[in-house]
Amino acid sequence: MEIYLPIIILFVLFLLNVPIAFSLIASAMYYFLFINTSLPTTLVMQRFITSAESFPLLAIPFFIMVGSVMNYSGISRSLLAFADSLIGHKTGGLAHVNVILSTMMGGISGSANADAAMQSKILAPEMTKRGYDLPFTAAVTAVSSSISPVIPPGINLIIFALLANVSVHQMFIAGYMPALLMALSLMIAITIIANKRNYKPSRTEAASASERWHYFAKAIPALLIPFGVILGMRFGLFTPTEAGAIAVFLCAIIGFLIYKELKISHFTAILRETIQGTSSVMFIIIAALVFGYYMTLEQIPHSIASALIALTDNKFLLLLLINVLLLVVGMFIEGGAAMIILTPLLLPAVLNLDVNPVHFGVIIIVNIMIGGVTPPFGSMMFTVCSILKVKILDFVKEALPLLAALLIVLMILTYTESLVMFLPNLI
Repeated sequence: MEIYLPIIILFVLFLLNVPIAFSLIASAMYYFLFINTSLPTTLVMQRFITSAESFPLLAIPFFIMVGSVMNYSGISRSLLAFADSLIGHKTGGLAHVNVILSTMMGGISGSANADAAMQSKILAPEMTKRGYDLPFTAAVTAVSSSISPVIPPGINLIIFALLANVSVHQMFIAGYMPALLMALSLMIAITIIANKRNYKPSRTEAASASERWHYFAKAIPALLIPFGVILGMRFGLFTPTEAGAIAVFLCAIIGFLIYKELKISHFTAILRETIQGTSSVMFIIIAALVFGYYMTLEQIPHSIASALIALTDNKFLLLLLINVLLLVVGMFIEGGAAMIILTPLLLPAVLNLDVNPVHFGVIIIVNIMIGGVTPPFGSMMFTVCSILKVKILDFVKEALPLLAALLIVLMILTYTESLVMFLPNLI
């Protein structure tokens, strides 16, 4: 029972409104100072430092900077004008744009946290200007970011393919259908909420064909950014993390030479916003990684998973139990780490019950993405809330209907293998 004390301390501190990063650090340090005293304190402190020395985490400051550069260069306004011309006449139009952009931009960074940060800088200010409640804006931004890593070439798709020894190509193709279903479910939920709250459209009537063509032509340079980045990664020119730096460079060139709105004087504000956004987000992520280190040392996820597998040999019941396990673990541990810990343990059990490994990979990835938006410690939730200065309780209230929509999609994906495997089998 002693090994679970840090988790209890964490919940107590959280209920006392202690900032989440300090709660994570305090509970983890209690474990290393009073329970597992075999590790030197210097080694534990070194873990805090090395947690930040991660090449994939470098995507976060890059894509926070992308959002700032887009705002100052006119790129975000151009994209918004084009999207607004398409669906601005619909109730809740900008919230739909948020979901669509997350889907279209999926795979650029390979990181849901980086995409959440980028959308917080690009779309959230526009949504609040047009009358959307800030907590609702934060909820849409965070929940829609869960779509991005499901779309190729998301890093999680590659990691699972390597762990499970399945085709990366098949994992890529299998990601499209779940991502589209997630986007569709969120847009349905947003439509219901927007109608109830009477969120007015940004346009009184649908744009004409010529007007849409005008905004499309103006947005072409901005629309080429994600395609250029994705093609560069597909041809091996740069990694998903380096794609952030490429995106910053492309946005700056377009802002200077095409839209001509970006000025040298803007870079002081851009750097300040990037540093402020990155520092708050990284502090939480580092604390969460150290807390995850404690859980890994004590094999808490392993113990829970082993107990679940011992409960049943029914395929459908086991998948339901695994879903519950993954959702809970995803709340506490960063998605990639959770997948690395649990995939080798769970995969043999599901293979014995004739579950397709590609199908199971989709279930795991969608699960941990939902976990990243759920309290108490979802990383995308904290990324958005820290940037937009939204209280966690307010965020959770607004996110519940959107999370319910994603959970429905998760159940559909879990029990309809033919739907997930349709495109891989077809191709």
